[in-house]
Amino acid sequence: MTAERKCCIGLAGNPNTGKSTVFNAWTGLKQHTGNWSGKTVGMASGNFRLGDDTAELVDLPGIYSLFSDRAEESCARAFLACARPDAVVAVIDATCLERNLPLVLQVMELTEHMVICLNLADEAEKKGIRVDTAALSAALGVPVVSTAARSGRGLEELREVLCKAVREKMIPRRTSFHDSFPQTFAYLQSALAELLPQSHQMPLWLDFVLEGDAMWEDAAFAEQAEELRRIGKKAQDLLAAEGVAITEYAQIRSMAFQKRAEEIAAAVCVKQTAWDVRTERIDRVILRKKTGIPLMLLLLGMVFWITVAGANIPSGWLMEGFQRLGVSCRWLLESLQTPIWLESLLMDGVFLTVSWVVSVMLPPMAIFFPLFTLLEDFGLLPRIAFQMDGLFQRSGAHGKQALTLCMGFGCNAAGVTACRIIDSPRERLIAILTNNFVPCNGRFPTIILLAGIFLSAGKPWLSGIAVFLVVGLSIGLTLAVSFLLSHTILRGIPSAFVLELPPYRRPQIGQILLRSLLDRTIFVLGRAITVAVPAGAIIWIFQNVPVGGGTLLNELATLLDPLGGMMGLSGVILAAFLLGMPANEIVLPILLMCYSSSGMLIEGEGMMQTGQMLAANGWSWTTALCAILFSLNHFPCATTLWTIRKETGSWKWTAVSFLLPTAVGILLCTTVHGGLICLGLA
Repeated sequence: MTAERKCCIGLAGNPNTGKSTVFNAWTGLKQHTGNWSGKTVGMASGNFRLGDDTAELVDLPGIYSLFSDRAEESCARAFLACARPDAVVAVIDATCLERNLPLVLQVMELTEHMVICLNLADEAEKKGIRVDTAALSAALGVPVVSTAARSGRGLEELREVLCKAVREKMIPRRTSFHDSFPQTFAYLQSALAELLPQSHQMPLWLDFVLEGDAMWEDAAFAEQAEELRRIGKKAQDLLAAEGVAITEYAQIRSMAFQKRAEEIAAAVCVKQTAWDVRTERIDRVILRKKTGIPLMLLLLGMVFWITVAGANIPSGWLMEGFQRLGVSCRWLLESLQTPIWLESLLMDGVFLTVSWVVSVMLPPMAIFFPLFTLLEDFGLLPRIAFQMDGLFQRSGAHGKQALTLCMGFGCNAAGVTACRIIDSPRERLIAILTNNFVPCNGRFPTIILLAGIFLSAGKPWLSGIAVFLVVGLSIGLTLAVSFLLSHTILRGIPSAFVLELPPYRRPQIGQILLRSLLDRTIFVLGRAITVAVPAGAIIWIFQNVPVGGGTLLNELATLLDPLGGMMGLSGVILAAFLLGMPANEIVLPILLMCYSSSGMLIEGEGMMQTGQMLAANGWSWTTALCAILFSLNHFPCATTLWTIRKETGSWKWTAVSFLLPTAVGILLCTTVHGGLICLGLA
């Protein structure tokens, strides 16, 4: 390590190996999340003490291989190959060595400074699995340290070994599959010796050039990119002359790593017990369809209930706090002799909209995301995906879409971001486009309120049934639209995937709160506030700028009246949905603002008063039913649209995500309203 350059350590490994636990233990709160150049995949980075110096630790995405078109693999590959970290710590699961070693063997082909963290040693002991670390170190040619990162066992020893590994070159025992193609790789070695610096001449670089890796698009290789592509094309011709196509070579390489991993695992691992008895017993119940699916539905129902019920109190506290802050801000503006129109714009428009978004969005997200992360940490989320995989496969979608769908119940923007876990670009796009069909926490309050006022007939349990049916309908529509997309504009062959079912583990509450609040809640809320500021000004303008005998809002409502009438709604209701695009939570307050002719957002004093105001403006149970259906199926909020644009990098697919659920909502409301008229019920 030198004083001029901070030492950089890469942390690599499969998913569910405890990589993040090692990262959090070493870096504490000194972390930030960034993207590798040109990638949408986040990589956590933080500082930690390594010997007498401060080093940077980069937590790479959890992956199974360096050779894939998945964004995560591409990101990790580019970092290891181009950023050239001073050393790499490969975290592997001691309970399933054979599955983890192929990635380790691949990473060894890119560095001469590496340490193996044999994590989950405590889990291996419970399963009766013993790994000979000395034999494993001898087989790989790099140091191996046994750890149980959750309890901190072995982490200091790992740090000491890593400090030594940074300074000393090693001679890893690499997998020599290149020897079978002497002409091709002799040419690559000689060609690259003149073109690239010594630091980039690792064995797997030959494969990157041979296969024309996309990392040549990076600015660091701008001058060599064309020549690297030419060399790769000639190498492919030489490979073909040796009797192997490039696609066959990829399979040969994969099998070479897998065979070597199997040989090493068989030599160093002794299994005294075939399975973890506790996990096996729980899975006998959880993974059976007759018992597992009802339990999963009950569990998710409890999460939704806790989220909705628990958010009311902190939401009220936040709103009271904002009201007190608003009084102080208004006094300050008055003392500065701010023009009345500007004061009203800032306070009744921008400030009130932002306060609504924060007060109504923050509490449910702060409850839902930790609960969701708790299920993930305990090991239940992969099992939910396993149970729902069949439904999504039959609809032409990816089984992991079950996880992104569940995340969408908390926040559609977070659900869209979660779609990164899906490997196939086609199936990832299907999941992104259909995530808005499940109601987020912003739409649940409106749905619950309207069901309680108009569909309960004075019996609360009836409104509960109505909300349950709405959730079921949302899942059904998600599957139906996924099927439609996968057989039309996004047709293709469904991809297979490996779904790892980790053992059940005791959740780490502190880390759960940190990850869910900082990485998810604050991230999504920040985007929402950014959108809410200009939207608040727009709402104020529509309600306060006079046009003819009314306001812009009146004109918009008049324009939308024909469509609203056809859907069983009205122009005012549709205008409220449009102006509520910053956050679904403010649709009902905007509607009440319109009915009260107020120039600012308001809230009904209670369910009864809100119901009376809606009924006085022509609402009936059929209006409420159509409003619930349209609340369930309409364009995403601005935060979600922004997230879709970021994730897809396309305005076209962002527009499709806006139009698709809106078209379904209009069709559904029109059909239901027409049916009710035919039956004489409307």
